[in-house]
Amino acid sequence: MGSDHHHGPTNGQASSGLRNRLLLAFGITSLIVIAQAIGSVITGSLALLTDTAHALSDSTGLLVAVIAATMMLRPPSSQRTWGFARIEIVAALGQAALLLVVGSYAAIEGVRRLVEPTQVQARELLLFGIIGLAANIVAMVILSSSRDANFNMRAAFLEVLNDALGSFGVIVAAIVIATTGFQRADTIAGLFIAALILPRAYKLLRETVRVLMEFTPKDVDLDAVRTHILELEHVREVHDLHASTIGTDLPVISAHVVIDDECFESGHAPQILEQITSCVKEHFPVSFEHATIQLETAAVRARACTSVQHT
Repeated sequence: MGSDHHHGPTNGQASSGLRNRLLLAFGITSLIVIAQAIGSVITGSLALLTDTAHALSDSTGLLVAVIAATMMLRPPSSQRTWGFARIEIVAALGQAALLLVVGSYAAIEGVRRLVEPTQVQARELLLFGIIGLAANIVAMVILSSSRDANFNMRAAFLEVLNDALGSFGVIVAAIVIATTGFQRADTIAGLFIAALILPRAYKLLRETVRVLMEFTPKDVDLDAVRTHILELEHVREVHDLHASTIGTDLPVISAHVVIDDECFESGHAPQILEQITSCVKEHFPVSFEHATIQLETAAVRARACTSVQHT
């Protein structure tokens, strides 16, 4: 059986840098929540209230992301062989769920206010919208260079980006109300924010669930992997072939491969194993650095099938 054993996070310094960026973004969004909460009370704005709830989910999500990034710095152990590599997936799942709740609330309340519009103070609304947008831009700059580092960072950047767009919607609504008196502009801005939140939250939720359910990575065709291995000389069968993702940049693959008995007798089996591991690491869109391959004889395979039939 062949396997790579360099499991878990390997770049503690990089992970620490990501955590520091998340801490800065968390501090900024926390200030946004306080400012916009005060503003929503003063102005009576649905758009600002929705953006406040959105910022609250951002702040909470970023706090979870900070905790996740901190836990990911812990090394693997005999009890946790992958360390906390998957905590980023759990954190992203929580953030997606929060965004779905906020987006659904905004949609429901927005429909109600379209029927029963409320009076909104445009000047104050504009002020708090500008404050929110400026703070979100700063947070986006902090996170932008690392937004593709892992699921956790991508979720954090996505939340701040959505909140910045929401703040922009608040500003537009304030200008429309101030210049035309059209009060429903505030409600439309709230619905706009909901429209930003829901599709992206659903996409993030779907991607994280794929990882937690251990689905095959998107860019991998296991049938093609099987065919490629079977094309190697002396390989007779491939079974129990599985591929999944532990965390960002941690795809794993395992398989039982039946080879000719003579390979074990002649000592050629290690070369076959090396060919198979090289195959799955180099010939597919996802490089499986963590590959576990078990070589078997036809007799071992037959006994395993018989055992399964008898249970």
